[in-house]
Amino acid sequence: MEKEGIVAAIKKFILPELEEIKRNQERMNLRLDAVEKRLSDINAHLIDQSRRIDDTNKRIDELRSELTARIDDTNNRIDQLTFHVGKIAQEMERIKREESVTSDMLIRLRALEQKTANL
Repeated sequence: MEKEGIVAAIKKFILPELEEIKRNQERMNLRLDAVEKRLSDINAHLIDQSRRIDDTNKRIDELRSELTARIDDTNNRIDQLTFHVGKIAQEMERIKREESVTSDMLIRLRALEQKTANL
């Protein structure tokens, strides 16, 4: 009878506990499945965001290259304009010197005319 008493005690105390553990495990499995699905969704979202960031970085790099080319072109044009302005400035200085020489020559010519008239 002692065996039967032990079996009855096991059935009375341990089997309900085992049933409760089974129910808890089933609930945990459901929660775990939900968490895994959510993590999978988040992972897919992060992969999409990463792809978008990569696309944006690619566009930024393309724009940077385009802007660098435009800046280089503008700098070349500025250099050419600076060169031409320097040439014009040199020509203006030459003309100014020639005008000064011409002006001196006119003064001297008038002085000679004056001397000639006086003679």
